[in-house]
Amino acid sequence: MKLDILAIGAHPDDVELSCSGTLAKEISRGKKVGILDLTRGELGTRGTAETRDAEAKSAAEILGVSVRKNLEFSDGFFTNNTAHQLEIIKVIRKYKPEIVLCNAIRDRHIDHGKGSQLVSDACFLSGLRKIETICQGNVQKEWRPKHVYHYIQWYDIEPDIVVDISGFMAKKIESVQAYKTQFYDEKNKEPDTPISSSNFFDSITYRARNLGRLIGTDYAEGFTVERHPAVDSIFDLI
Repeated sequence: MKLDILAIGAHPDDVELSCSGTLAKEISRGKKVGILDLTRGELGTRGTAETRDAEAKSAAEILGVSVRKNLEFSDGFFTNNTAHQLEIIKVIRKYKPEIVLCNAIRDRHIDHGKGSQLVSDACFLSGLRKIETICQGNVQKEWRPKHVYHYIQWYDIEPDIVVDISGFMAKKIESVQAYKTQFYDEKNKEPDTPISSSNFFDSITYRARNLGRLIGTDYAEGFTVERHPAVDSIFDLI
């Protein structure tokens, strides 16, 4: 299966929190979308690796993605090295995405900036034909995504691109709510975390609303780029 978009996150729920509105919009337009989680989020204060697995599966079904995989890297301790790069390269070459969306370039959680650079490096290396990878007994051909965009997470990083997700905010929130162990629930007796407060949950909406305000729409999601985006005509910009 060839994908149009592969969204990659260091932890289950990174993608839902940051770019699921964009994914839902493109899926509604017939694009093939996949999600790749680097870890199972096993070091998270709330829940377990097993509950995160189940929540990720539920969120994927809500969004309607074509495939979701987890590489089971070590939460908190994975590194940007050859072994980890090769595992991501195998996935990129298998699904041949045109666009890769990945973690914020810098963030509060150390895995986010680390995962961002790891994925960016893997996307470049995936295009080098002399790097050999084998998947299901077959030697894979090189593949480099046309674009790598980094979504925005805890920090309010200035976006280079803003995507209108009006009409898809409800789907975004529903996918986030699939992670019942992680986010605000007054009945949950597990320890509080930076993302379990009602303020954090509300911030998902008010950040999207503020980005929408800046471009004259109801809701939006922002991304940073690695190279200048190009348009055929200045009138392609809205």
